[in-house]
Amino acid sequence: MNANAGAALDGLRVLDVTQVMAGPFCAMQLCDMGADVIKVEPPEGDSTRRMSGARGTDSPSFNAVNRGKRGIVLNLKAAAAQEAFRRLARRSDVVIENYRPGVMKAFGLDYASLSAGHPELVYASISGYGQTGPYAAKGGFDLVAQGVSGLMSITGEPGGPPVKVGVPLTDLGAGLFALSAILAALYYRGRTGRGQHIDTSLVDAGVALSVWEAAEYFSSGAAPQPMGSAHRMTAPYQAVRCADGYITLAAANDRLFLRLCELLGHVDWTTNPDYADDTNRVRHRAKLAALIESVTRTKPRDHWIALFESNGLPCGPINNYAQVFADRQVLARGMVVETDHPTLGRLRTLGSPIKMSETPPATGRRAPLLGEHTREVLREVGYDDEGIDRLGAGG
Repeated sequence: MNANAGAALDGLRVLDVTQVMAGPFCAMQLCDMGADVIKVEPPEGDSTRRMSGARGTDSPSFNAVNRGKRGIVLNLKAAAAQEAFRRLARRSDVVIENYRPGVMKAFGLDYASLSAGHPELVYASISGYGQTGPYAAKGGFDLVAQGVSGLMSITGEPGGPPVKVGVPLTDLGAGLFALSAILAALYYRGRTGRGQHIDTSLVDAGVALSVWEAAEYFSSGAAPQPMGSAHRMTAPYQAVRCADGYITLAAANDRLFLRLCELLGHVDWTTNPDYADDTNRVRHRAKLAALIESVTRTKPRDHWIALFESNGLPCGPINNYAQVFADRQVLARGMVVETDHPTLGRLRTLGSPIKMSETPPATGRRAPLLGEHTREVLREVGYDDEGIDRLGAGG
């Protein structure tokens, strides 16, 4: 029985020749939406299999971005494995790879080679810097890409050291940009019958996500600076200190700023020219934040959240992840799912942020064991057990 029957991408086959985060995350979104995703790993497996918390060749990290996939092992340095991959590619709709540019070409498995006999193929390459340009041959790591793309220069507190964004934003961003391009390419293929090559990178993603920062630089000519939790285009919109910690406060327009001033007992702030409009509030952000905190520091967080929320002023707590995964809203939205794993036991993992009325994503599935489906998948493309054994014997 097809477990994906009726899913949005039922019938779509994807070869996932990626490791670590960006590529696996991209392919997992397709898998959640019903694609048959075949994870192709080298004999030693994806390096995330050995990350912190690993038991043998299984880890929570690997499961976090590979759920629902079928897993096979192919040593793509070997000619026989390359031929097996070609057979798989001929029966696949999408290939996703994140080797350094040139590696798949050296294997004879690049887009030009595979699409010559399969022009419908959609082939996505995710790399550190992209397939072109003077840095194309460099390796890709989220930390490095965050630095190169400017993200680290605007993250953290003013005057402090460079700070990485807390999540691997360029990895995840590149994966999501690749995902949107794959879906667009499939739509195009449906109209024309032609596939295409998709090229995106971690650095591209970091630059593309710098929307406000680019707008500030292009309009002023000055390089944006770190601003802590504050917004660079509107104020007050940041974390503010209370008697027992911080909350977030988003009085992001004139109407909300007036309401905030009323609730804090300082309508007089609205007549101060320094705070008359967003442009001036941004310009005098630090002074305004100090005034706000002179009031909010007198009472605890719960007091201000209750007062602000009851008066329609956007605000919220700053949760740690223990609080996040106990939050009623997060749980009600299915953002925590559980599954059983033969090595790791009962696992809690993230659910999908996508809710679809007719074809909801499937998230409660484990990732494959190393090579778990190798025989099954190779039989589907014409290998018998003897042929599979010969592949194994040949490395």
